[in-house]
Amino acid sequence: MEDKIVLRNVSKQIKGKTVLQHVDLELEAGGVYGFFGRNGSGKTMLLRAIAGLIKVRGKIIVFGKDLSKEAAFPDKLGLLIEKTELWPQYSAMENLELLAQIRNEIGEEEMRTALERVGLDPEDKRLIRTYSMGMKQKLALAQAIMESPRLLLLDEPTNGLDDDAVELFRTIILEEQERGCTILIATHQKEDVAGLCSRSFRMSEGICREVNGS
Repeated sequence: MEDKIVLRNVSKQIKGKTVLQHVDLELEAGGVYGFFGRNGSGKTMLLRAIAGLIKVRGKIIVFGKDLSKEAAFPDKLGLLIEKTELWPQYSAMENLELLAQIRNEIGEEEMRTALERVGLDPEDKRLIRTYSMGMKQKLALAQAIMESPRLLLLDEPTNGLDDDAVELFRTIILEEQERGCTILIATHQKEDVAGLCSRSFRMSEGICREVNGS
């Protein structure tokens, strides 16, 4: 299982409501996987579970690492989930510098490259409290990719992006896959990821079913 993400009978209840129902998945490394469904269908909860952010019933193994163990998270994870809140009183570059201090794996060059890849200017000194929704979403994507993750979990990544930015996002996904990254995308905007996905899944009431086509 060193080269797979495996979920076995994964279930989750929150305040008496079932948000994940007996999810069984086996995803090969290096693929792009799309999870589609309405708000509240379980897409975000599935990504949160694979990120190790919530406790679930069942078993989740990410590239050989059992997340059912205490405080276990996937290694080399890039994450954009729900509304990624960053520090509004700092610039984009300052935000990435603060986040990079957690692992101390990258330097200024990687941060600048990440901003440029998503269409932001590393020299822009404006505070992100002045950013539009689309600019904030680009910054959230930059922080997810800046450390060259092995696993990239993206929740509604094209929210707030204009058509040009969506095309740029699609290019980034293809580049990350080419690099060897495994990518899971949860979205209700299926058209934004059309043609990108190795396999696609429909989420409804916490149930995950594979569907034909990408």
